[in-house]
Order: sequence, then C-alpha cells, then structure tokens
Amino acid sequence: MSMENKGLVSVIIPNYNHGKYLKQRIESVLNQTYPHIELIILDDCSSDDSMSVIERYRHHSKISHIVRNEVNVGSPFKQWAKGIELAKGEFVWIAESDDWCEPTMLNYLVDGMQQDDRCTISYCQSYCVIGNQIKWQSSHPQLMEIVESGRFIREYLCPNPAIFNASMAIWRRVKFNDISLDFLNYRFSGDWVFWTELAKTGNVCINGRLLNYFRKHESDVSTHAYASGLNFAEGLSILNRMYETQLISQKDYNRAYKKNFKEFWPIKGMIDPAIRTHIMRLFENPLTSKVIFYKIWLSAIWASWKKKQG
Repeated sequence: MSMENKGLVSVIIPNYNHGKYLKQRIESVLNQTYPHIELIILDDCSSDDSMSVIERYRHHSKISHIVRNEVNVGSPFKQWAKGIELAKGEFVWIAESDDWCEPTMLNYLVDGMQQDDRCTISYCQSYCVIGNQIKWQSSHPQLMEIVESGRFIREYLCPNPAIFNASMAIWRRVKFNDISLDFLNYRFSGDWVFWTELAKTGNVCINGRLLNYFRKHESDVSTHAYASGLNFAEGLSILNRMYETQLISQKDYNRAYKKNFKEFWPIKGMIDPAIRTHIMRLFENPLTSKVIFYKIWLSAIWASWKKKQG
C-alpha cells in the first residue's frame, strides 16, 4: 500500500433500484467529517431513476469510479467483490444504498481501528428505521471496546451477527486476501459468512455510539429473505459450518439452534411449503445429540400458544 493511501477509506455504494434513497446516502458519505475517502458507486442495472441521481455526482472530486452493469447480476455480494477489486484504501466501507449515517461515523470507526494494529473490523451501533419511525436500535455497554477474535465470533456472531447491516462497519482491505470467498455462494446471509471470515483474521473494535441508520422497507433484501424463509435455511447452514470448524462450542450451537427454531415456528405457515420442508429437515437433523428436537418442538408450540393467549 502506498503512503498516500494509508488511512484512505474506500466507500463502496452497491445500488439496485434505490433511486429515491440515493441522494441521502451519497450526501451522508460525502459530508463525512473524516476527509480521506474515495467513493465507488456500483449500479446493478437499475430500472428506476438511480443512474440519473448518480450522474449528478460523476465529477465530484471524491468519486473514483461509477460502474453500471449491463445485465443485472442479482447478488449484492458479487457487487461487494467488484467494488473491493476497485478499492485502493487501507479501509473499506460498504455503504448500502438505502441507508445513511451521522457525519462523524468514519471519524469514530477509523479512530477505533487505529487503536489496535490487530483490529480487522470496526463498527458502531445502528438504528433500524421504517419510514420516519425508529423501530429498534442496537446497543453496546461501552463507548469503545476491543474484542479478541475468538470471543467476538462466539459472543457477537452467534446466534445472530451483531453486524446486521454492512453500513455500520469498516474493515482492513488487506484482510480480504486472507478469507474464503464462500460468502459469494449465499443469496441472503453472505454477510454473516463474510464477517465471520474477517473476524477470524483479527480483533474487532466495537463502538457503542449510534451512528448508522438502517432503513427497512418492502423492497429491501432482508424483507424478502424473511418472507421466503431463506434466512432460516442459510442461517442453519452457517451455524452448522461454524460448529463443524470449531468456531463455536456445543453450548453455543445448541443455544443458537433453539433460538432459531422458536423464531421459525410461529411464522412457518407463511413460508413456501417446499422451502418449509427443507428447513424442517435441517432442524430435525442437528449436528449434536445434545439437541433433542421433540423437546424444542414442544417448547416452541407452548411459547407460541402462550403468545396467542396474550
């Protein structure tokens, strides 16, 4: 890495049909108080007015690349990889096209990364926003904490990833050369695999400040995945992988398995029957004999019944 790129943050905005959110997203990047950035904007052959919004910024001094796919690739993770290939910075920030953030976000995250040369990831807390309402928000009890690699995987990536939105994190670009590219094989949960692979290479800085806004709406990737059941199918596969590679203990695996089944059971009727059958087969065949399926099944039925009783 050249000295001129040291401290540089390569910001990747992968966009598909988020034209109505793009101005706020791009402006929230360009208005960062941290000045040393390059902005890479990727469009996956949008059919809305995204390109007309993007073109307004083509000659901005911070823009290094604008790339539009001629054919839709349909995978946000393949777009991530394309942006990473173009990136020149010491750090990478994948800023999702329908989110936005506080202007001080990069200052805090870069500062956190620089506290420890072994840090691979630095992330903040996030609001989840629907329309003009804050539906929920993440939290951390310390303003800043450096967490060791193995502990982070066990406690913050299981049973669900604490980095639930790519926009809330930056990471060291050089570490991309050290990780598996299996995240490209997932349609929805590739980010979970991605953060796990990165966390294996170093420590993680957690910032307790709420600096990111994660926008939820009908056309986002996660809404579709939850409706289709894809999150359960891929999530169980990832948990199995984490247990088989000894990243998590039997206790961690059992806890995650039970939590996921209790979330799946009340909404199973909303999922396509073929996918539902596939998910049930995964649940019925856990990797450890300590998980007794029929007991968890009865527990889920009881919890669901109690909820209905109000």
